[in-house]
Order: sequence, then C-alpha cells, then structure tokens
Amino acid sequence: MSITDRSNSPVPAQASPRQASPPQAVVAILRAPTAHHFIRASSVLWDAGIRCFEFTLTSEGATDAVSAFRELQPEAIVGVGTVRTVDQLAVAQAAGAAFAVSQMFLPRLVVRAHELGMPFVPGALTPTEIVTAWESGVSLVKVSPIGPVGGVTYLNELRGPLPDIALMPTGGVTLKSAGAYLSAGAAAVGVSGAVFGDALVTGDLTGLADRAAQLNSLLAGV
Repeated sequence: MSITDRSNSPVPAQASPRQASPPQAVVAILRAPTAHHFIRASSVLWDAGIRCFEFTLTSEGATDAVSAFRELQPEAIVGVGTVRTVDQLAVAQAAGAAFAVSQMFLPRLVVRAHELGMPFVPGALTPTEIVTAWESGVSLVKVSPIGPVGGVTYLNELRGPLPDIALMPTGGVTLKSAGAYLSAGAAAVGVSGAVFGDALVTGDLTGLADRAAQLNSLLAGV
C-alpha cells in the first residue's frame, strides 16, 4: 500500500512512520510514568526485529530517552507521541525525534510540524475527525483508541467509505490483531501494552523478547 499523493493539500505532504519504515510497519509505543526503562526495553525489541518506536511525552524523560536510543541505535526510527503543543515539537526534533504523533488533531501542530520539516501524525477517531485531519495535508492519521470501539471491525467500516486515507490504528491492539489490522488495509499499526506488559513500569523484561518474537512471527505472513 502506498501513501496517497497529497500534492493538492493545503499543507504539503510530509513523511510519516509508515513512509520511513518497512512496508506494513509496526510502531512500538512506549508509555510509562517515566522513561527510565525505555532504552533497555527498546533494545530488546530492536534485537527482535522491531525498527520503529514512539516514546510518549507523558513519560518523564522521554526526549532524553529519544536522544539516548538514537545514539545507541542510529538506524532506529524513533519518534515522540502524545504531542499537544508546538513547543513540544521543537524540543522533540532537537532531541533527534524522526517524527511526532498526537492523540488529537490540532491544526497548529500540523502547521508547526511542516515549518520544522518534521513528519507529523495527528490522532482521530470518528469519520469526520479522520477526514478533517487528512485534509490538512498529513500523510497518515492515527485512529485511537480503536480497541474499545470495535477493533478490526471498526477499521473495516472506516476503510469502506475512506479507502484513500492512510490509517494507523492504535489503542487496544493485541499481538494477534496487529496482523489483522494490516491485512484489513492499515498503513501501519501501533502496539503498546500487548507487547510491553508492565515491563516499562517495573523494569522486568522477562518475556519481552518472546512477545516481540511472537509479534514478528504473526506478522510474517501479512
């Protein structure tokens, strides 16, 4: 699946995690009270074959963790999530973030991200919100939280009337459903708690490598 040409959009097209990642990419989303265990956990996923990471800004120390992991794994695609202000975009970019994601659509974030030359993915949930975000010129729209509103069934219902819009479902995505979202036409999929469990809070990485390997195995045939 290729991202639709956005040449006629009011905001010029930008890259996205989907465009910067292997086809049908998985984005590992890291969220915890602090980013203390982000580097170790991301390293486990990197070794398991995961290449795209989103460190959420609600986690204390997230931007420092972005810089540290980029230094450790220069080829990793590391961005930030839960962006709410234009200042956060500049700080994230300075830290080395390759892209930014938000839980909502705020036009000022789209404009500022474009000014910075920073790939930006806004969040939406309803068809109206999704179309509004897409028409701002972005190349990918996050649909979240998708799990509580129907999961893959909901994505199928969206894809019918909105086949041209590149969507990244997140929120309640399980290891088993990740491949189903991609098969249903998602451009990318964000996975968080299903792969990390409580590892990001406790620092206990037991089982993380196995879950990451299971995720890759389930996606192998997609």
